[in-house]
Amino acid sequence: MKKFMNTAETMVAESVEGFVRAHEEFVVFGADRKYIRRRHLVPGKVAIISGGGAGHEPMHIGFVGRGMLDAACVGHIFTSPTPSQIISAIEEADTGAGCLLVVKNYDGDVMNFEMAAEMAASRHRIEMVIVSDDIETARTGDERGRRGVAGTLIVERLLGAAAEQGMPLAQLKTFGDGLAPRIRSMGVALTGVAVPHTQRTTFALGPNEVEMGVGIHGEPGHAREPFSNADTIVRHLSETVFNDVARATGKALLFVNGLGGTPPAELYLAYNTAHRFMLDHGLRIERSLVGTYATSLDMQGLSVTLALLSDDELSLWDSPVATAALRWAC
Repeated sequence: MKKFMNTAETMVAESVEGFVRAHEEFVVFGADRKYIRRRHLVPGKVAIISGGGAGHEPMHIGFVGRGMLDAACVGHIFTSPTPSQIISAIEEADTGAGCLLVVKNYDGDVMNFEMAAEMAASRHRIEMVIVSDDIETARTGDERGRRGVAGTLIVERLLGAAAEQGMPLAQLKTFGDGLAPRIRSMGVALTGVAVPHTQRTTFALGPNEVEMGVGIHGEPGHAREPFSNADTIVRHLSETVFNDVARATGKALLFVNGLGGTPPAELYLAYNTAHRFMLDHGLRIERSLVGTYATSLDMQGLSVTLALLSDDELSLWDSPVATAALRWAC
């Protein structure tokens, strides 16, 4: 396996250090390098904290900054950060208004963030929002429920924008929980993931196969299907998320996300197909996002995320954001 790394054991630490050096205008290391935090914390604002295993970059560290996260904790590849990391982030990022933890619905992430919240609860006001936008585990009867995948970006952006505008902790918790049924994602892969520590790919596909319903930890999906043209594949993803989302509004944000090894030309081609499908089914695509944001290392694949949002939520999306991976000013 050929990768640009020195050793598998040092890859994450060296990568994160390079990230901080490259984006010093937005971020700094927290205490003992246990996490990354916003360079300029805002006194009296609710701190939005997230994190997860490495291998999903730019999520979550690329979303630390104005209008999104105040801190992000990074674990080993595809492994949750430890409670100690999360507690350290809470201690430093809480400037008086409490902390909201944004957690992807994976067993390790939920367990460690819950443990950290319990341990810090005597000193801090803490709430938690669980992101569960992936359709696959629910469709296949997995008792753990829906995984948190690319839709996590949308939740972090909207909650970060609301916190920036002064929304209090209890209201942020209610707002975040209310987003859950209105955001759905589904992924497809043409290859598995080459994991540095094991020196093996997580699954192998034949030249005429695709894996439907993949997650972001390199895990296979629910079905291995014949390879087809892009329209057929993307229409299947689009139809599935469209049929599964709660349609409280006809205004949508459409997000096509690269899983690490898919070039921009293919992502935009996929967006064109997904956009046409949504319009044909009566949705107004008010906002769009196309790019590589929530990855599974080098997986050649993509996901389609549909979020149905109110006018107020679209305004939050449009508000200024300044992070390494997402930035605009309005």
